[in-house]
Amino acid sequence: MSASTLPVPPRTASGNRTLGRSRFREWTEKEAVFSWLMIGPPILFLCAMVGYPFLYGCYLSLMHRPVATTGEFIGLGNYIANWNDPVFWRVARNTIVYTLVTTFLKAVGGLGLALVMNQSFPMKNFVRAALLLPFIVPTVLSTIAWMWILDPTFSVLNWLLIAAGVPAPGPSWLGNPVLAMCSLIVINTWRGLPFYAITLLAGLQTISPELHEAATTDGATTWHRFRYITLPLLQPVLFIVTMFSIIFTFSDFQLVYVLTHGGPANATHLFATYAFDIAMSAGQFGLGASVALSMLPPLALIIVALAIYMRKR
Repeated sequence: MSASTLPVPPRTASGNRTLGRSRFREWTEKEAVFSWLMIGPPILFLCAMVGYPFLYGCYLSLMHRPVATTGEFIGLGNYIANWNDPVFWRVARNTIVYTLVTTFLKAVGGLGLALVMNQSFPMKNFVRAALLLPFIVPTVLSTIAWMWILDPTFSVLNWLLIAAGVPAPGPSWLGNPVLAMCSLIVINTWRGLPFYAITLLAGLQTISPELHEAATTDGATTWHRFRYITLPLLQPVLFIVTMFSIIFTFSDFQLVYVLTHGGPANATHLFATYAFDIAMSAGQFGLGASVALSMLPPLALIIVALAIYMRKR
């Protein structure tokens, strides 16, 4: 009997399973398939936890939806009402000023702290750990502490000012519109500095010391080394941390709501707190959703402008 006419032995069930496993293993080891298997679950999670609420918020923003009613479709009526509402424009101005000023202060202060933390000095590791305290303490707890610090009657800050000669009872930090916004900016900056400092410190430690040594040998001053070596190499990290800071600050809620509740007279209301008040306190879900979604255009505009600037640099 020739080899070509030899009968092929039938495959057993265990052999079929082994062959199936090997083919499945080969399929999952392909780079494209493995990549999708890794990013698939996070994408599904984001679609469920972010995508659905966002789409439902878009739907609500097109409805006149008081609490405990089925609602009525009104198209862009809520957005038109916001456009003609002077309080809405004050909230928009508050949010933009609050975001830009705090982001600038955190960037400058965080970069300075990162440069200091990158030096060698006694107890360096302890100082780095202590630097994280404002960031890791829960926002509500730290805000309550600041509420006591800024209290017009029992404030330790006012006590120091009165002892220095300021007329009693001292400034009303949260009762004056300008001082209230300034107080929020200072507290947000204090809380966000560690995030900037630690992230920029990680970026600084990736810069080779040999570059600075070569520049020093060529006669470069400290400012020139910072301007032409440190800052350009740190720009990608600076862009990422600034983008995250803008997003977090633009949608800030806990700090403002606990400390001032948007007052006095809407002087510190941001988009997030104003939308919450309209939706939850006033019971106007559709109008509140439209205010919340109004954050997207200016936020996207700021991030795109920052990205274009960084690309040109």
